[in-house]
This record gives sequence, C-alpha cells and structure tokens, in this order.
Amino acid sequence: QVQLVESGGGLVQPGGSLRLSCAASGSIFSTTMGWYRQAPGKQRELVALITKPGSTMYADPVKGRFTISRDNVKNTVYLQMNSLKPEDTAVYYCRYTSSGMDSWGKGTLVTVSS
Repeated sequence: QVQLVESGGGLVQPGGSLRLSCAASGSIFSTTMGWYRQAPGKQRELVALITKPGSTMYADPVKGRFTISRDNVKNTVYLQMNSLKPEDTAVYYCRYTSSGMDSWGKGTLVTVSS
C-alpha cells in the first residue's frame, strides 16, 4: 500500500495563494493522481486529476485558478492554488489510483479567511 502525506495547508486571506504537496512512499510513475476536498458539512469532491501521460482535468469551481502538476522523480504531486476564495476552505486530500490499489492521504486543512 502506498502511503501519501499532504502538506502546505494553512490560513490565507482571500485572493491569496497556497501550494499543496503530496509525497508518496512509492513510485507514482504509472498512476493517476488526484486532489479532492471536503468542506465542513459537505461531501468530499474532486478538485483536480493528473494522469500518467500528464493530462489534467479540473472541477469547474477551480478552473483557471488551480494547477495540478507532478514530479515523478520525487514521487510528489502538487496543487498550486491562486485567487483563493472563502468557499475553497476545506480539508484537501491526495489520492493515488492504480490497478488494484486506491490510497488516500490524511489531508491538509486550507482555511481562506480575512
């Protein structure tokens, strides 16, 4: 089982930026990696995905503001978040998906507030 550890969360003012990191204990070369979030009282939702070839997709609320990227040498996935809004406040989770394996990190809290 691959272990995932998220970092980079914190308190930021509206309009600010944060960069989240997700470090995997094993190779992410052949996997689809994703970022999800769960706001208080809401269901977990997809934020962004990046496939093995590097194709990306984003949820509509974050398009144009968030960028997902990967470093297959460091086995790390990133989520650059710009122009943050209060509604982006949530716990952000990293997900590793490969044949026969589905792993989640424990999450990192992002709070957008003035």
